[in-house]
Amino acid sequence: MTFLEYAVIGFFIGIITTAPVGPVNIMAIQHAVRSGFRHGVFVGLGAVVADTLYATAAIFGVSAVTRFIEGQFDLIEIVGGALLIIFGLKIWNSHPHLNGGDDGKEHGFWGDATAAFFMAITNPGTILAFIAIFGSLGDWRPDHDNYFGSLMMVAGVTAGACSWWVFISATVTHFRSRIDDAWLDRANHIAGAILMIFGGLIYLKLAYDLIR
Repeated sequence: MTFLEYAVIGFFIGIITTAPVGPVNIMAIQHAVRSGFRHGVFVGLGAVVADTLYATAAIFGVSAVTRFIEGQFDLIEIVGGALLIIFGLKIWNSHPHLNGGDDGKEHGFWGDATAAFFMAITNPGTILAFIAIFGSLGDWRPDHDNYFGSLMMVAGVTAGACSWWVFISATVTHFRSRIDDAWLDRANHIAGAILMIFGGLIYLKLAYDLIR
């Protein structure tokens, strides 16, 4: 695969792992509604830093592990697919609320970005999601010695996450009068469905490989 293809895959991983509505999404939406587009983006960028660190640790960690378990890719994909389906179900069944979790105080762009960073970096589900996704990519993941390919995939993750925050902040700012808990539920249903479909496709690939 080319470096551009790795970056594109990373881009979509960045969107998939960022889109589920959790505390940081709620915080970004709240600030976009109250203070406009730029404030919402700044909140998201704090989480992007955490996601980039976790994505880097996950992809290079997975690459290092595969040196010792080169004959166990099927097992990695089975576990990764199961985790994606579990994460997808959890996200689908969660019910975030726009009101609550914020004391109404404004801390400035950098203060809110820092708060979002710590909210994201202390969420163990983030690193587990990246490990599950990278571990289940199979041939779509860079080889363990393809360091530039791995960096391109991480760069794609960062670009995808940034694109999500720009999109969500712009959307919320434009439709701020229409955002409610039902809208957040629909967003989680879409993100959860994508993760479950991704996990299901992994099992279809494994089944195809068995009967081929």
